[in-house]
Amino acid sequence: MPTRRQFLVLSSTAALTSLLSETPASAADVAQPYASYWHPATILDWDPSTDRDARYNRSAVPLARRVVPARPANAHAHPNEARVQTLVAYAPTSGNPAQGALDMNYYATNYWQYIDELVFWGGSASEGLILAPNPTVTDAAHRNGVRVIGNVFLPPTAYGGQIQWVRDFVRREGDRFPVADKMVQVARHYGFDGWFLNQETAGGNTQLANDMRDFIVYMKKSGLRVIWYDAMTDSGSVSWQNALTARNRMFFEQSDEMFMNFWWSAQGLANSAALARQMGRSPYDLASGVDVEASGYNTSVGWASVFPENKPHVTSLGFYRPEWTFKSATSPADFYARDNRFWVGPNGDPSNTTTTANWKGVAHYVTELTPITTLPFVTNFNTGHGRKFAVNGTVRSEQAWNNLSLQDVLPTWRWSVTGTGTKVTPSLDWDDPYDGGTALKITGTPQSANDVRLFATSLKLSGGSQLEVVHRTGTGPSRLQAVLRFGTTERVLDLGGVSGAWRRSVFPLGEHSGATLTEISLRVLPGAAITAFIGRIGVTNPVMTPPAAPSGLRVEQVSRTGATTASARLTWTRSPGAIRQYRVYKWTGSERIFLGGTANDAYFVPAIPLGSGETAQIEVEAVSEAFDVSPPAKISVTGTP
Repeated sequence: MPTRRQFLVLSSTAALTSLLSETPASAADVAQPYASYWHPATILDWDPSTDRDARYNRSAVPLARRVVPARPANAHAHPNEARVQTLVAYAPTSGNPAQGALDMNYYATNYWQYIDELVFWGGSASEGLILAPNPTVTDAAHRNGVRVIGNVFLPPTAYGGQIQWVRDFVRREGDRFPVADKMVQVARHYGFDGWFLNQETAGGNTQLANDMRDFIVYMKKSGLRVIWYDAMTDSGSVSWQNALTARNRMFFEQSDEMFMNFWWSAQGLANSAALARQMGRSPYDLASGVDVEASGYNTSVGWASVFPENKPHVTSLGFYRPEWTFKSATSPADFYARDNRFWVGPNGDPSNTTTTANWKGVAHYVTELTPITTLPFVTNFNTGHGRKFAVNGTVRSEQAWNNLSLQDVLPTWRWSVTGTGTKVTPSLDWDDPYDGGTALKITGTPQSANDVRLFATSLKLSGGSQLEVVHRTGTGPSRLQAVLRFGTTERVLDLGGVSGAWRRSVFPLGEHSGATLTEISLRVLPGAAITAFIGRIGVTNPVMTPPAAPSGLRVEQVSRTGATTASARLTWTRSPGAIRQYRVYKWTGSERIFLGGTANDAYFVPAIPLGSGETAQIEVEAVSEAFDVSPPAKISVTGTP
């Protein structure tokens, strides 16, 4: 495997370590919870009852069920064949905030519809080798039906790896593997789905390889997923096979999947697929690795070796470091353009990936999946980061932020617009959100009726179901219609009227009781130039009573972060029923200031406007999946000198 990636992990964390060593830890530094990481020996001492960050690192979102859309966008793509793994590093191992930060600049993963598993990449000799995902990533991924996998990185000796760490990792006590037991406990407590095992430390032998195989067998009994990386072989040596071979089959045989190293060939992949079938395994349990860290969609890839034309896919696909789209970008808009090109292709339309470019986009090969399979479904088009935060059309914070726990399910198709002549342009907009940090924006002068395909769904409606759309179009008529599909049947609902401010339209869907809603689109009728913002789309069964307020609200710690700000650790008891998120505010006596949110029952508030000696009222409210809001739980916080 290219050693460049280990160097980058080590160099970035070394810079962070240097910075921290020059700056004494403040109370605020101690208060900030971070994602957890360990060496094999230190994880044995981990106990969630004594780890003060453990509660803040829990994901509370269950894994959603996903289905293939009734009308997939791209006829060339194959459903139910190749899967997509991504290995993503969101931050340095030792400096990854558990619950977001006050900064918009973050890799806000958007194209979950093409991803099956996300490996939370990281780890280094100097920090820790076993890395648990932070809950924001797990929350967003699970809401979209994507599994999240923690990472074990046993590095090459040239980058600080020690063979004793590998021995410690697979050490037995009778019929137990103590490190595996702790890793299972971590995954269960934090709510993620399994572990990626990357053993690249030289110096092993056959016994060590057998111990590693038995470790995998032991861990698999817990029900967690295990992904093996193609490095260690049956002799215990490190020798990248770039294929499934007799040298690594013993590990693949016991694992759920294997990520094959980057230097594969067409013949090697064909042989790998054949061997997998001989073993009684699906060839799609093998992911052909593609290293995009340096060049993103400019990377040269032998696509035909994985996805031969007019034939079944050969293997699955594994992307190493697709956050290149963020790290190479010059602005949020540039990031979103690059991310769209990476996943959808240079045409920016998943239904049209015809191009002479080598990189045609993942949508050219892999059919999108939708997690919109149960009621209620509500989206505010919130991408999980922004320049401000709005609640029901009122901006409650002007502070930039990122927190993927608050991300909504985003449009299935980005972007697919049908019509003739000049078409409208959809985009995500951070300047005028309705609820969260983003709204859908549609601009242009359509020469014909334009259908903007948005969401593939599989929602069985009841007699009380209704559609909700919140939009604004300035001073002119909206010329907007909602188009609902039920298999081959369409229903068109007019959103007309002048909507200078946010306008909420509700349409009863009782006549479709028992039917399955398969698609939600917006139609823009021809006419003059239009600028429309869509703040919310929801399909719900309205309830008469809002959720109950959280109980037992308490302040664990307040830390002064500046002359006029403080941070706080808050915990509470969850409200009964299904809660999408909890939102935290400061009440000033005349307005509510949004301070952050989480799906968890604990939240670190990074910045409360709070002068020395001032007492502030903090409010925490529960928000249901339909965005019904509870009464607030209240507590006072005093800014000590």
